[in-house]
Amino acid sequence: MKYLEVIVSAESFKTVQNIAQNVDAKDLRYHPKDEDNMQLFRMLINDENLQKALDSFSKIIGTQPTAKVIVMPVEAHLPKPKVEAQEKEKKTTSARESIYEQVEKNAHITVDFIILVTLSTIVASIGLIENNVAIVIGAMVIAPLLGPNIAFSLATALGDTKLMLASVKSMMVGVGIAVLLPYIIAKILSIPVNSQEVLMRTHVGFDSVILALASGAAAALSITTGLSSVLVGVMVAVALLPPAAVFGLMLGDARFDLAVNAGILLAINIVSINLSSKIIFIFKGISPRTWYEKEKAKHAMDRYIFTWIITLIVLMLLIYL
Repeated sequence: MKYLEVIVSAESFKTVQNIAQNVDAKDLRYHPKDEDNMQLFRMLINDENLQKALDSFSKIIGTQPTAKVIVMPVEAHLPKPKVEAQEKEKKTTSARESIYEQVEKNAHITVDFIILVTLSTIVASIGLIENNVAIVIGAMVIAPLLGPNIAFSLATALGDTKLMLASVKSMMVGVGIAVLLPYIIAKILSIPVNSQEVLMRTHVGFDSVILALASGAAAALSITTGLSSVLVGVMVAVALLPPAAVFGLMLGDARFDLAVNAGILLAINIVSINLSSKIIFIFKGISPRTWYEKEKAKHAMDRYIFTWIITLIVLMLLIYL
C-alpha cells in the first residue's frame, strides 16, 4: 500500500475525487485551500493502482507547474487488510516512476563508479592469477556493473534516448576499465597466467548463455518487484567481470587465441543479460505513459531485441564452430 500527498490547484477538487474513485483509494482527505489557491489531498491506495494514479495525476501536473505528487510507502496500518488483498499486493509490480528513479541514478559515470570498477577489477585480477575463488567472489560483490546494463534495458523499454546513451557510456567505461587494467597487470608482472580460474573463463559453452540469460532476467525481476538487487548484482558481475579481466590478462600475456575465447564469452554475456532483462520488462508491462511514446518505444524495442537475438545467434554459431 502507498500513501499519496497531492498538491494541486483548488479548481482540481472534482478531478482528484474522480481519480481517487477510479483507483479505488482506501481513504481520501483534503485540507482547506491555501492563500495561493493550492490544496493538499491525502489518499491511501493499493500498489496495483499506483501506476494508474500517477498517470492520472501527471495530466494535472502537466498544466500546473506548482503541482506535486509525493509517494510514500506504508510500513503498517490498522485495521489489517484481508489476506487476499495482502497476497495480491505482494505480487504487484513497482510503479514505472519508482523503477526509473532507482535505475537512473546508477546509470551514469561517477567518481564512485570508476573507483569501484577499478578496485573490483584489481581484486578480481589478483584472485584470478592466484587461483583464489574467495578473492574473485569478493571482487564481484563490489563490482557496480548491474546498473548500466539494467538502465540500458529500461531505457529501450521506455524509449528514453538520454538514459540509453548514458548507460551505454557507463557500460563502455566499466568494461573498458575491466579489460585495460588486467592487460597492464599482465604486462607489468610478465608471468604466465595459467591458473584454473583464468582458464575456466577461456572456455565458451552454451551453459554460459543460460547463466547470462538467467542473470539478466533475475536482475530485471528484482527491480520490477522491489526486491533487493544486491545479490543479483553479484550474479551479473559473475557473468561480466571475470571474462573481461581474463580477456585483458590474455591480451597482456600475448595469448591471443585464449583472449578471443574470453572476448566471445564476454560478448555473449553482455548480449544475453540485456536481451533477457528487456523481455522481462516487456512481460511486466513497463512502458511509457502516453500513446505516442509507447509507439516510439515499441519500434525501438523491436529493433533492439531483433539485433540482440541476431547477435546472440552469431555468437552461438562461433561457439559451435
